[in-house]
Amino acid sequence: MNNTKSNDHRRRKYDDEFKRQALQMIANGQAVRSVAQALGIGENLLHKWKQAARLQQSPDEREAVELRARLRQVEQERDILKKALSIFSRQT
Repeated sequence: MNNTKSNDHRRRKYDDEFKRQALQMIANGQAVRSVAQALGIGENLLHKWKQAARLQQSPDEREAVELRARLRQVEQERDILKKALSIFSRQT
């Protein structure tokens, strides 16, 4: 019996620049799922790359990444509150 399936599962190699660009898309706020779909790669692979990149960062770099993520979250919360205030102020 000829097993052609094993030939279909060859590992594709991605260069460092491709990985960096993929991780930058995520850092810019795109969801891992959408980046994976756009690039035609698995979400798990992106998560592995994120983890590997995180381990290579200095404590200061990790803190900066965390602070940028927190800032994005707070800005989104602020925008939601502004919209809610606008909606409720029109109702009175």
